[in-house]
Amino acid sequence: MELGLYTFAELTGPAVTPAQRLRDLLEEIQLADELDLDVFGVGEHHRADFAVSAPAVVLAAAAERTRTIKLTSAVSVLSSDDPIRVYQQFATVDLLSGGRAEIMAGRGSFVESFPLFGYDLHDYDRLFDEKLAALLAVRAGEVPGVFPQPEHELPVWIAVGGSPESAVRAGTLGLPMALAIIGGHPERFVPFAEIHRRAAAEAGHERPALSINSHGFIADSSQQAADESFGPVAEMMNRIGRERGWPPLTREQYDEARALRGANFVGSPQEVVEKILFQHELFGHERFLLQLSVGTIPHDQIMHAIELYGTEVAPVVRRELARVSVTV
Repeated sequence: MELGLYTFAELTGPAVTPAQRLRDLLEEIQLADELDLDVFGVGEHHRADFAVSAPAVVLAAAAERTRTIKLTSAVSVLSSDDPIRVYQQFATVDLLSGGRAEIMAGRGSFVESFPLFGYDLHDYDRLFDEKLAALLAVRAGEVPGVFPQPEHELPVWIAVGGSPESAVRAGTLGLPMALAIIGGHPERFVPFAEIHRRAAAEAGHERPALSINSHGFIADSSQQAADESFGPVAEMMNRIGRERGWPPLTREQYDEARALRGANFVGSPQEVVEKILFQHELFGHERFLLQLSVGTIPHDQIMHAIELYGTEVAPVVRRELARVSVTV
């Protein structure tokens, strides 16, 4: 199973400028690469509290600092973008990185890009369907005049939140699916994986890959991980909650979500290992991506969490999964 990270490059405090946050982000990607993590994803937002609106630009900069790590969007908001330009941008990242670029296409958890680029939210679903079809047509070489071309065929993942229809779409097209689990019990998401695989089989495709993408934070101890992350996470979730009508996040809810059957991977390295392996028994997924930087968590704490992920979590997960596969 591939193990990686993703981020939306939240601004990590009132004194941190977008320029500083982007420099910090490049350090985080570089460290993940040095620790032999498999994937790093950068998301797209068009808000004052996030530093990245152009993931391909950040990933192009990261390509020059890294050796082996795969570089993906997480996500590209395809509905409000031009699929030819998205393809060209990631083909460029692919060439700069020696064939390590991927696209994770989704509709996004925020909608600011729609009015910004002149799209009507009433066309939300139609736009995604049409632009995904156009992106796949470009990738298949059906659109002339699109340059540069990547070193290898660009992987296109479909990001899914909680829609069975999205899982069916990804499976029918034979595309890998990134399933976001950021709340509730993981078991209730198992049907989405089954729907995805069944739709692929019915359409005549081989079993497509599945990624589980979740929030979390790692520190030397369970208590430290919870104490360091709760305040920043609550501040961000409550700020967004005021926009969307969510109730405030309580510490009790946060602690419940970091239990084994909760959605969040917040704890010591051993707890995170146990939770990754627990979910792998549920989903049999091929990739796991962890979002460490939820809220205004300081850069040095994020770097330490990445270090623990790469040195204490990833090796154990890989060893255990290899042992299980040999046994089976």
